[in-house]
Amino acid sequence: MNKNELIKMVAGKTKLKVTDAEKAINGTIAAISAELKKKGSVTLVGFGTFKVTDRKARAGVNPKTGQKIHIKATRVPKFIAGKALKEKIKK
Repeated sequence: MNKNELIKMVAGKTKLKVTDAEKAINGTIAAISAELKKKGSVTLVGFGTFKVTDRKARAGVNPKTGQKIHIKATRVPKFIAGKALKEKIKK
């Protein structure tokens, strides 16, 4: 499913106009992104938690050449599924 399909699905389930559903989804994404940029986390009870983790610098290998390379430390977003979401997927 892509973003446009998600917008149409949300509009159908909530009886919103597609434009209003798009604004809601874009606003949600912007709010989550802003919080993660501040190194915060967003917990949606029953769904899961979005947070930022730090990856340490490490050695790697270029798959084309086999040459060893250095991979810099970085911050990456992470999603941890909540218990209710895990249960829904199992069924």
